[in-house]
Amino acid sequence: MSEVLLRMEGIDKHFPGVHALDQCQFELLAGEVHALVGENGAGKSTMMKIATGVYKKDAGRILFKGQEVDIPDTRTAQQLGISIIHQELNLMPHLTVAQNMYIGREPRYLGLFVDDQELNRRVQVLLDQMNVKIDPRTKVSELSVAKQQMVEIAKALSFQAEVLIMDEPTAALTDSEIQELFRMIEQLRQKGVGIVYISHRMEELKQITDRITVMRDGCYVDTVLTESVTIDQIISMMVGRELFNKAQIEVTSSDAEMVLEVEGISRGKELKDIHFHVRKGEIVGFAGLMGAGRTEVARAIFGADPVDEGKIRMQGQQVRIRNPHDAVRHGIGYLSEDRKRYGLLVDMDVRENIAISNYARFRRFGWMRTKEMHRNAEYYTEALSIKTPGVHQTVKFLSGGNQQKVVIGKWLTRDCQVLIFDEPTRGIDVGAKAEIYKLLEQLASEGKSIIMISSELPEILRMSHRVIVMCEGRITGELSREEATQEEIMRLATMRISG
Repeated sequence: MSEVLLRMEGIDKHFPGVHALDQCQFELLAGEVHALVGENGAGKSTMMKIATGVYKKDAGRILFKGQEVDIPDTRTAQQLGISIIHQELNLMPHLTVAQNMYIGREPRYLGLFVDDQELNRRVQVLLDQMNVKIDPRTKVSELSVAKQQMVEIAKALSFQAEVLIMDEPTAALTDSEIQELFRMIEQLRQKGVGIVYISHRMEELKQITDRITVMRDGCYVDTVLTESVTIDQIISMMVGRELFNKAQIEVTSSDAEMVLEVEGISRGKELKDIHFHVRKGEIVGFAGLMGAGRTEVARAIFGADPVDEGKIRMQGQQVRIRNPHDAVRHGIGYLSEDRKRYGLLVDMDVRENIAISNYARFRRFGWMRTKEMHRNAEYYTEALSIKTPGVHQTVKFLSGGNQQKVVIGKWLTRDCQVLIFDEPTRGIDVGAKAEIYKLLEQLASEGKSIIMISSELPEILRMSHRVIVMCEGRITGELSREEATQEEIMRLATMRISG
C-alpha cells in the first residue's frame, strides 16, 4: 500500500452563524488522485483551505507523512510540500507570468537585484515540461482565462509539492486543455505526488481518480473506490435526495410578444453582424467554444462594452444603451460568469446585495427604508430557497450556488424583463444546478425573457427553447429545440466563416 501523505481527523470549523465542518476526515496516498466531492457549502474547499493554512481548524488534527503538524499559514503548508490551486484565479494582472510564479522567491544576484534572465529561464523550463506555450515575459492581463489557469497550475508545481490540491481546475479550460491537464496529472501521479481533485464534473472523476470522498452539509459521508461506484450513486451520496432531472420547458408560441431584438451589432474583431431575437417567456441558449464571442454579445447588449454599429429594440421600440445603467433602465439584467467580481459586493450582506440594483425604490427623502429592504430580502430568500442563517449574513460566507441566487434576487427586485445568464451554473454543484434550472423555468413561465450562455452542452439542450451557436464572433446557426443535438451544435461551433 502507498504511503499516506496527508491525513485529517476530526476536523471542526465554525464561521459566523455557520458550522462549516463537523468532525470531518480525509486521507491522501502518495501517487493517487483522490476526488473530494459534495454540494457547494458541503465543506470541501474549507477542508482543503485548512490543509493549506488559509483557515485555522477549531478542532481535530492533521498528519503529514505520519507526523502531526500545525499549519498556521500558507507558507508553512508550502514548506511542507502542500500547494493548492484555488477555484478563483489568484494572479496579479499587472505582473508577468514569471513574476507571478516566483513572487517573493525571485533569484537574485549580489543578494540584492532580481535576476530576470534566470527567473524567466526557470519558468520557461517548467512551462516546457508542462507543454504550455506561454512566454514567461507576458503580462498576465494579456492572457486568456484558460492560460491564466495554466499559470496557476505551473505556479503550484514550482513549489515542488508532494500534495497538490486542485479546486475546480477545469472550469475555464477547453476540451484539449483539459486533456493536457490530465496528462500532467498522470505525470505527477507517476512521480508519487498525491492529488486532491475537487470538481463538479462527474465524468472527470470517473476518468482520472482512484478514490472519491463525499461530503454533505459540513460532514464526512464516505470514501469509496472510483471503479466501484456509478455517477448516480455518487450524486445520491452528495445530495441525499432525489434530483430534479427532467426539463419542464414548454415550447413558446411563435406569436408570443417580441421582447428583445438585436440587429447587426458589431464590435471590432470580436463581434460581426449579430442578429437575433428573444420572445416573452422564452429561453434562448447561446452555445459555442471558448472565445466564440458569446460573453461579448451579452456585454454589448448590457452596455458594458461599446459597439461600432447595430440596433437594439425592446418591445418594438429602438433603445440606446450606452452603459449598464441604460440597460437596467430599459429592463435588462446581466448575471456575469464572474459573479464575485461583477455581480456581488461580497463584503456586504444578503439584504444589501438584493436591494442594490433598485436603491431608489428603498429611498425616501434621502433616507433608506431599511425595513422594506429587509422584507424584500426575506421574500426573495424564501422564494429562491437561499440557504443562509439570515438576510444579514455576509455574502462571501455563502456557497457558490446561494451567491448565484442572491444575484438573481437582485435582478428580480429590479423586475427586469430580459435576464442574461452567463454560465449560470459554473462552479456550483449538481444539487444547486437543479435548483437554478427550476428557477430559470419558473422565470420563463412567468413571462421573463432569458438569454442563457453555457459551455455545457447538456445544459444548453436541457434548458433552451432555441439554441444560437457562435464561432469566432459570428452567429453560425440557429436551432429549434427539436433540431438541437450535441453533434449539430459542435458542427456549427466549429464552422469558421471567412471575411
